[in-house]
Amino acid sequence: MSTDTPLAPPPVAEDRTVAILSYITLIGFVVAIILHTSKKTPLGAFHLRQVLGLIVTGMAFGMCVIALVFIPILGWLVIAAGWISMLVLVVMGFISAVTGQQKPVPVLGEHYQKWFANVFT
Repeated sequence: MSTDTPLAPPPVAEDRTVAILSYITLIGFVVAIILHTSKKTPLGAFHLRQVLGLIVTGMAFGMCVIALVFIPILGWLVIAAGWISMLVLVVMGFISAVTGQQKPVPVLGEHYQKWFANVFT
């Protein structure tokens, strides 16, 4: 007699559509929100919150770029590292969405879920 807990069934492809679309450009994010309003899924809501957090973080970083652009070399390196980091986080979130996992992006992903807990429910 096995005491292993059964694995949760993998999400159906249509459940992953909202999650995947949310990472593909700002237009994809808006389309994902529209699709999510007609059929709400936990996976879709999770990834919409992740992308919303990434968008807000990117906008905040964009505001900091205004000051950093005037600092030669060091400021430019910080800007490049910041945008590369944002790209890596988006790709990691996208991979999580494609595989149907609710895995938060590193560093701020858990915070995004807390901060935007009432959004997309």
